[in-house]
Order: sequence, then structure tokens, then C-alpha cells
Amino acid sequence: MFQTKVEIPTTSLTINYTTAILTLGSCFAENIGRKLQEVYFDTEVNPFGVLYNPVSIINSLELLLENKEFTRKDIFESRSLWHSFSHSSLFSAVSAEDCLNKINSGMSAAGSFLGRADVLMITFGTAWVFEEKKSGRVVSNCHKLPAADFYRRRLSVEEIVDGYTNLINKLLLKRPELKLIFSVSPIRHWKDGAHENNLSKSTLLLAIDILKKRFEQVRYFPAYEIQLDELRDYRFYASDMLHPSDVAVDYIWQRFSQTYFNPITQRVKKDVEQLVSDLSHRPLQPDSEEFKKFCINVEKRKTAIIHSYPFLSNRIK
Repeated sequence: MFQTKVEIPTTSLTINYTTAILTLGSCFAENIGRKLQEVYFDTEVNPFGVLYNPVSIINSLELLLENKEFTRKDIFESRSLWHSFSHSSLFSAVSAEDCLNKINSGMSAAGSFLGRADVLMITFGTAWVFEEKKSGRVVSNCHKLPAADFYRRRLSVEEIVDGYTNLINKLLLKRPELKLIFSVSPIRHWKDGAHENNLSKSTLLLAIDILKKRFEQVRYFPAYEIQLDELRDYRFYASDMLHPSDVAVDYIWQRFSQTYFNPITQRVKKDVEQLVSDLSHRPLQPDSEEFKKFCINVEKRKTAIIHSYPFLSNRIK
């Protein structure tokens, strides 16, 4: 066997098609969240855009818990666009009104989703943060403002643990049955240098380990370890040699599925994957009789799946 297998402890936490899942964090949270959405799980993915550091994730969740509504004083203009320090550039806009509409509609939907979420998946990317000098707050995105406007520092294990202990207690007060899955992104932050990247990842891992021991609701999924050990080869990296390749993401997704999906959920997922593949088919000759028959069969399959799994009726387009 030409692979070092990462052992994932058996868990009592199971995810199925009735589980509401909110994912927050780095690009890897986006990857797994999109995988869940592709096969019609009830999932909300990164409602603030990609968030790299633990503090930005805390701040985002607290905004949702507060039912915060953004106003003009919460955004700023730079380079002819309006931005929010709490959001990625996906929420930036030419006018303040458009920016606020995007932000508030997204936060309203995410807040409602959090209120019924069963599982919160949090993926840490880096322990490094940028603090705006003027306000002293950690920002989620610098939006290309001058580096001189920010302090840059690495969070301590204690800061992360204290922040999440407070946050998790608030979340459990609102949603006592909530379960949390933490992971560390396998994406390497090489701009910090190899040693600093490893110190950053170690800080995140140590913090999660303490939280896992402190809260029975907390689980850890070893995406970072799977990439580094099971996929220890550059063919499992993208062209930048830092991000996991599509093959690697698919592999980690399969390991995630094996860990949290029971046999029934696996079977539903397999049926849905076939339908998704058929629905995404792009014919060379869309007017051909063969393709028309194919479309009829796809509609029959869609109807059969909805009949077998009624909970998918409002998710399958």
C-alpha cells in the first residue's frame, strides 16, 4: 500500500439529507460546501465570502446572532467601489445602496439559516490576522487598502480558544442541539514562508484540540492531515503547488462522506449524483431525436427520485 492512511475516529455525528449545514471559513470550506450543495444537501456556504482567520469567523457569526443590519457607516468607499471589512469583494458594489442590499439580504438569509442549523462547519485557513490601525478591529478582507493601514500579527492559541469558548456558548444557548465540525484548510499560506505557515497551522490545530476536549459538541475532521499524508504527492496539488487539485478535493470529499454519511445517505447521494451528471450533460446535437429521448428519461429519473425522496422536492431544479 503506497499511502499513509489517516485514521479518522468513529463518530456518533451523522449528516443526512434533513441536516441543515452552515459552512464558514477558508477556500476549503467553500470546496466542501459546494460539494454538499451539488448533491442537494441543505447547505448555506460562506455567507460573508471566504474567511481565512478564526477571529473573522467569530465576528461573522456574532453579527448573525445579533441580527445585525448594515448601514452606510458600516461600509466604506475605495477605488470607486463600496466595501465592507466584514465581507469579501463579492459584496462590493459601485453604489453604497447596492453594496448594502447585497450584504443585508445575504445576512438575513444566513441568520435565518443559522437559527435552524444542525451542523456548523468551520475551516480555519491561517492564524495570521490584519488589524485596522484606526479601529483596532480584525478585518476579513483588506480590499487592497495600503498595507500601512493595518497591523499584521499571529493569533495565539489562547486567543482562539477564549474567543471560540465564548462563541460556542452563545451558539448553544440559541441552538442547544447544534454540532460543530472544525477543520484546518490544507491550503498553504506560502507568502508567510514555510516555517511561519507551519507555526500558523500548528496554532490552529492546538486551539481546535483544546475546544474538542472542552465541548462534546465539537468534532474535528482531518482535511489538513489527509492532504499532507494520504495525498503526499505534487500531482494532488493545483498548478500553484499550494492549493489541493480537483482530484484531491474529490478525495477528501469522499473521506468526509465516509465519515459522516450513513449507508442510507450514501445511497441517496449516489442516486442524486447520477441525476446531477445527467442534468449537466451538454449535447453536441441538441435537436437530435437521441437527445430528446435522453431528456425524457432524465425527467423520468428526476420524478422517480423526488417520489422516492420527497425531502428533495424543493431542492432539485
